[in-house]
Order: sequence, then structure tokens, then C-alpha cells
Amino acid sequence: MQSRRDDVDPYAAVDRALVRGVCGMGEADDLRSERRLERFASAPLGSFVWTRDVHGRTYVGRLTGPWHYDESGAEVDLVNVRDTDWVSEPVDAALVPTAVSRTFARGGRNVQRIHTDHVEVETAALWARLDRE
Repeated sequence: MQSRRDDVDPYAAVDRALVRGVCGMGEADDLRSERRLERFASAPLGSFVWTRDVHGRTYVGRLTGPWHYDESGAEVDLVNVRDTDWVSEPVDAALVPTAVSRTFARGGRNVQRIHTDHVEVETAALWARLDRE
């Protein structure tokens, strides 16, 4: 959820998303970002999502609503959003599935599907253990 715009703090969108209970991305302004938005908008309800804040702390959430455009997020480049149930505290780094850590290590910023057989099972088990209040 980090902004790709040069004029925006790249982590401001993460902070907004965690506070507002959304997950999302900025404007789709080229073919790649349009495809990314289509994947995001079509992800099934209940899909798990992960993000990191400016301090490198990792959060897991679950999509709870459909895609919608939220113009109020334009200042931080977070306008294409879906309601999301986020954990209330960062996930202990030792509990983050390896596939998730590797995806972040590659430096991606927006909407990447993690292609391993075990990451969804591992995330679901972790989700069941975490405080989401």
C-alpha cells in the first residue's frame, strides 16, 4: 500500500489504511497498475492481505468488503480501497510466514499474490491465534 508518487510519504497510506480499516492502492494510471487494480478488486472476500509500516512492523488483515473509490484518500494516494479487518497489533516477526517475508524482501509495494502452497494455510492458522479487537 505504499504510494508510488514522489510527492507522497510512501508510508502515509499504510498508516491511513490501518486506522481506517481499509486496504488499497492509488490511482491506476498505466496498464500495469490497471491490471493490479483488477486483481485487487476481484480478490475474494476473506482473502488475507499483509502490509508493513514505516518501522518494518508487519500487519495481517482480511478483506471484508468490495472495491470502492474513496476520494478522501487522494492526499496519501490511497483511493482504490476495500474494507479490511486488520490485526490490532503488529505480527511478531518470528510468526510471519517465510513466503510473506520473502515477498517484502523483494521490495514490492502493491498487490502481489504470494504463490506458495502453504502461505494461505499458515496465515489462516496465525489469523485464528491473533487479537483482532
